[in-house]
Amino acid sequence: MTRALLMTLLLSAMPLAARAEVPSPVKTAELSGRLFATGVETQDPLLIIAAAKLRKTIAPAPVDRAAEGGQTADDSPLGWEEMLAAAEPLAEGDEALQGLISDVRAETTKGVASGPVYNIGSIGTGGRDTYPPIEFRGGEYAEVYVEAKSTTNLNLAIYDHRGRLVCSDTDVSHIAYCGWTPAEGGTFTLKVDNKGPLAANYALMTN
Repeated sequence: MTRALLMTLLLSAMPLAARAEVPSPVKTAELSGRLFATGVETQDPLLIIAAAKLRKTIAPAPVDRAAEGGQTADDSPLGWEEMLAAAEPLAEGDEALQGLISDVRAETTKGVASGPVYNIGSIGTGGRDTYPPIEFRGGEYAEVYVEAKSTTNLNLAIYDHRGRLVCSDTDVSHIAYCGWTPAEGGTFTLKVDNKGPLAANYALMTN
């Protein structure tokens, strides 16, 4: 079985797998972000196409939210169109791969009924963005995801109203994800650190 045929089957099965496991829109954004990063790093257009297909299923909506004293940016989260554009030069001369790109681009999707909300922040190297307390409901899974388009190292930490750390992601990566279930409803403080060598714009998504 050729890799292109295998990828066609994989792409076709994605909606079924998604329905079976019911990944949240925020989790889908994270999965597609990691898949895209791996595809770019390995120069594998198949992975990038798969990432674009996943990213196309979410419908993030902008929200008026900003870090305390932080900078905002006129930008948007990494979109499926940009992902496919990154795959095109790697698929040059391969009709099967080019066909997959065309198929993903032509697919009609309404996105999720209630997608994640996002804002765009801008953070310098060594900087920290602290967001005003955000309300999350008790007993419901809460998610926060940050993603930079440029290569940097973003860390994410979540604190409850008592200042206790409830979740963090400090992996060396330009993306970070936190998911937890609050025992009770309340406000949580989100902190984003740029540990990388470059300033970067980033999208912060919540459910």
